[in-house]
Amino acid sequence: MQINFYKVRIPFLRPFTTSFGTEEYREALLFRLSHDGVEAYSEAVTSPIPDYGYEDNTTVLHVIRDLAAKHIADLPDPSTFMERVRGIKGHNMGKAALEMLLWDYHSKASDQPLYRYLGRSRGYANVGISIGMAKIEEMLEQIEKAVSMGYKRIKIKIARGREGLVRDVRDNFPDIPLSVDANGDYTPSDIPRLKDLDRYDLEYIEQPFSGDDLIYHSRLKKEISTPLCLDESITSADKAKKAFEIGAADVINIKPGRIGGFAESLKVAEIARENGGHVWVGGMLETGIGRAFNIAFASLDLVDYPGDTSPNEKYFSRDIVRNPFRMKNGTIEPYHEPGIGVRIDEESMFRYMVEAGVISV
Repeated sequence: MQINFYKVRIPFLRPFTTSFGTEEYREALLFRLSHDGVEAYSEAVTSPIPDYGYEDNTTVLHVIRDLAAKHIADLPDPSTFMERVRGIKGHNMGKAALEMLLWDYHSKASDQPLYRYLGRSRGYANVGISIGMAKIEEMLEQIEKAVSMGYKRIKIKIARGREGLVRDVRDNFPDIPLSVDANGDYTPSDIPRLKDLDRYDLEYIEQPFSGDDLIYHSRLKKEISTPLCLDESITSADKAKKAFEIGAADVINIKPGRIGGFAESLKVAEIARENGGHVWVGGMLETGIGRAFNIAFASLDLVDYPGDTSPNEKYFSRDIVRNPFRMKNGTIEPYHEPGIGVRIDEESMFRYMVEAGVISV
């Protein structure tokens, strides 16, 4: 068995701005596992710097190459992988990249599409879109296009002091399903600002406070009528359980990479349902490889809200897969080929490649 890694740098169609900053390209770490005629792929959701969390591309490569890769030498059942690496504290994104390799490998080895291998799939993912902060004219143009294309939910990024974006969007689109994402830019002293957003009839406010907080989210939830969605705060099933126990969330944005893979993400989705909550699948601006995993998970019947699973063309003029996803009537079907089903565009991948290597197992 051999594992290869590839670091690629793919320019975005337009810069993507959140409260973390502006990104002009996606620098992705991709992994390929080759064994017995089967080639499996995965993608780490990290970026070059630790802006979303403490992990970045450098830490992921270290954790996988130096610590975790040996734990998949016998190609274990992917649902058991996290238990094998419990001695490595944290580093969910690195662990998830390896677990994803196992999900793709085993579903391909069993000649099943990943979504069917997981079970409980409705056969399609409901699709929403995330709009980064920009000049309001540009945002309105993007939203108008998204609405005409049939997206089932529009989400806009906001930051402290940029609440006027919500007013302008709602004034122009009074009836669309609209949510906002603060990426943790607010503090508890901003509760009056956040309470003021109740007037805009939002689907939810996503992650207003920092990712290490549950307590103040719980207090905020008591003050506002808009549902509260947690993203960065939920890194495990245990965190999800605590969030619902103390009344800190109505909705959870499941990013399998952040949570540590599919096995733990399934537990989070079950906990949300048991507590009357809702879940959707978020994105990290992934290439077609990571996007295929997200769409397979988003097709599960446990996922009841539209997610950030836009087609590849929303972000890249040219991806590294030859069969990009297409949206129809606000939905995307996962691939029906074995595994994640993507066909790698080798020419494109090598065009964007900035580093490559082999990982010993």
